[in-house]
Amino acid sequence: MRKEYKLSIIIFICIFAIDQFVKYAFVNFSWEVDGPYMSLKLAYNYGVAFSMFAFLQEYLKYIQLLIALIATIYLLKNKEVFYKYFLPISILYAAGLSNILDRFTYGAVVDYFYWHYGFEFAIFNIADVMINIAVAILIFMQIKEARDEKKKASKS
Repeated sequence: MRKEYKLSIIIFICIFAIDQFVKYAFVNFSWEVDGPYMSLKLAYNYGVAFSMFAFLQEYLKYIQLLIALIATIYLLKNKEVFYKYFLPISILYAAGLSNILDRFTYGAVVDYFYWHYGFEFAIFNIADVMINIAVAILIFMQIKEARDEKKKASKS
């Protein structure tokens, strides 16, 4: 088994397990805490980012699973893409599938970080943070690759 697969599995399990544990604890043990800048407060998101598409609540989990399936088929047919971007892909899958599991388990995504210092921000969770980190890594890798190609082309 290639090292990318092994690392991908480890990353996936760690992020998925931690996210699901924290969400379970918020739902079942009331870990709510009020702070001056940020609070930990249980909330359910029936839509996607910033509760968009909440009107699709009942169908959203199936739509998201279909998107994940299509992405998986694409990666199986384009293994070089996976090998190149396995780190952000692993993070993205773990976080995304964790949020999808919430929809099946709780009927919505479990959120709990609530930033309220200076301005009120959306309530979010670890998986949401991981999704943003994965996207940032992908963007960074794309920019680096484009710069490297530009340097290579200018030397030729």
